[in-house]
Amino acid sequence: MSEEQRNKKEKTERKDWEKWCGDWWRQDRLDAIGWAVFFIWGALVMLAEATKFSANFSWWDGWGVFFAGVGIIVIIGTVIRLIIPQYKRSPVGGFIFGFILLAIGLGGWDWIWPVAFIAIAITILVSVFKRRR
Repeated sequence: MSEEQRNKKEKTERKDWEKWCGDWWRQDRLDAIGWAVFFIWGALVMLAEATKFSANFSWWDGWGVFFAGVGIIVIIGTVIRLIIPQYKRSPVGGFIFGFILLAIGLGGWDWIWPVAFIAIAITILVSVFKRRR
């Protein structure tokens, strides 16, 4: 295969990759940062489990800590979207998803889920009344 053919093939493969995954990491840096923080958080939780660091805490549940952390990451990202105009978009989906993940992480039907449902309902109501203005 000649050098020219190899270069043409690499360009075609690059274009196929860009079609598949797009340029989202260039267009919305906040999403890219959120994904990076998500993977770092997951790795830290897995390291805590693998090194038995989590055994020092009686409340530790690996999946619960992971989901609660991801829920907090999503909620913080949504708040940042509200504050920074260039990243602004509807916060409803982010808050709902974040509250659900947080409720999964914290677990328990006794008070966590009712609080999460109330938070979701308030988010929906605020978005409905804010749109009418």
